[in-house]
Parts: sequence; C-alpha cells; structure tokens
Amino acid sequence: MLPDRAFFYALADSAKAETLPRFRTGAYVTNKLKGGFDPVTAGDRAAETAIRALIEERFPEHGILGEEHDNIGLDREHIWVIDPIDGTRAFISGVPVWGTLIGFQSGGRSVMGLMDQPFTGERYFADGERSWYSGPDGERQIRTRDCRALSDAILFTTSPHIFLEHEAERYHAVERHVRLFRYGTDCYAYSLLAAGHVDLVIESSLKPYDVGALIPLIEHAGGVITTWDGGRPEAGGNIIAAATADLHEQAIAILAG
Repeated sequence: MLPDRAFFYALADSAKAETLPRFRTGAYVTNKLKGGFDPVTAGDRAAETAIRALIEERFPEHGILGEEHDNIGLDREHIWVIDPIDGTRAFISGVPVWGTLIGFQSGGRSVMGLMDQPFTGERYFADGERSWYSGPDGERQIRTRDCRALSDAILFTTSPHIFLEHEAERYHAVERHVRLFRYGTDCYAYSLLAAGHVDLVIESSLKPYDVGALIPLIEHAGGVITTWDGGRPEAGGNIIAAATADLHEQAIAILAG
C-alpha cells in the first residue's frame, strides 16, 4: 500500500504543530557546524520526530532518510525523505519562506512530495502524476510557465554565497542572461517554479533531503530538475530546476562551461 494525499497532509499537520508555535518566538538555535554556521532548532528535531512516528506506525516496512535523526532502511524499496525545516536560516530570521519537505521514493526514484509552509497556509503537493497548490486562495493543479529563453527567465537561488569559486563563475554566467534574478527563498523557490511564477532555480551542495520532495513537484508540473551535468537529482549535489526542457538545455550548457 502506497501513501495518499491524506497521509501526506497528516504528516504535514504533525510537523506544523511543532514548527509554527516556535516561529517568530526567538527559538533557541544550535550550530551543527564547527568552523561555520549550520543552524538547527528544537522545531527541526521535534517536527522530524513527529513525522517519523506516523510513518513508522503506518508504514513500518518503509525506510526513512531525514536531516535531523538517524537514517533507517535505505536499502528498502520505499523510502521517505524528510527535511522538517528547509530554510532554517529563514525560520530563525522570521522570514516565511521556509518549509517542511516530505518526499517519497520508490525504487530509488522520487515519485511523490509535499512542501508545506505553515505560516502562509500554503501546500504544494505532487501526487505521483500531477502537482497541486492549496492555500488561502483555494486549490488548483499547477504547471510550470512556458518559458523557453533565458532572456525571458526569472532565476532564483538561495544565496550567491553558497557556490564555490568555480561554481560561482558558472552561476553568474547564467545570471547575466536572465530577465530577473532574486535571492533567498530556499525550497519556496522550487514551489514557485512548479506554480509558474519562477523559471529557473540553481543551487549547489544540496543534500538528498533538500530536494527529495521537490523533484516530483517540479517534474509533475512539467518542469525539469537535474544535477548540473544532467543526471538524476535524488542524491542531491549541484541542482538546476527549469520550467521547460528548452530553458534547461540553455542553462545547463552554460553551467557545464
């Protein structure tokens, strides 16, 4: 038995009960990275614990890959991929562009996924065939924008500082060709791409839990998401998401040098 929308929403609700009450409250932050800054809050850990509890009760035979707790059963056919707060820096800054990412893999491929933004009340969900939006303005199926030229594209990345020097050169080479670029929206940018508001997202050094839920969201909306060398993105790494195959081809040619 595979999960349905109701179960994904139940997982999101369980996470929301842990994250939203802590948002904009000065939540305690722990730094996970010696010599740098990789923040985690009590909300991150509590939300993932809540999600895992429901999965383990309903689907004990499934594996779980998460950011905050130990992975289990990564050799199993079905695996959940969880990032309880993607965009923790946004979360601790009071900016509502973080989200809870819940992805589902079957046979090593991401097939379903949810991005939940509790503060705005928005959910972006890929059901295995189509992508959907639900929020204050209703519910609807979503599609990427028919953008086929870099000169017409809107480009997002979380920050230009995430790139290594040689990666930054390639990223900025793409940036110089687009109509508009913006920074700082983490997983929210991919959701906006799926909904037809953004055309390109380019990032580097992502973990599997950073993209697991977003892959089907982009693909079921008609977009393309790969690594910079055109490979499958489930393992993370340097990632590009594009509204159309034409746009993806043009951007990836530049990223490849």
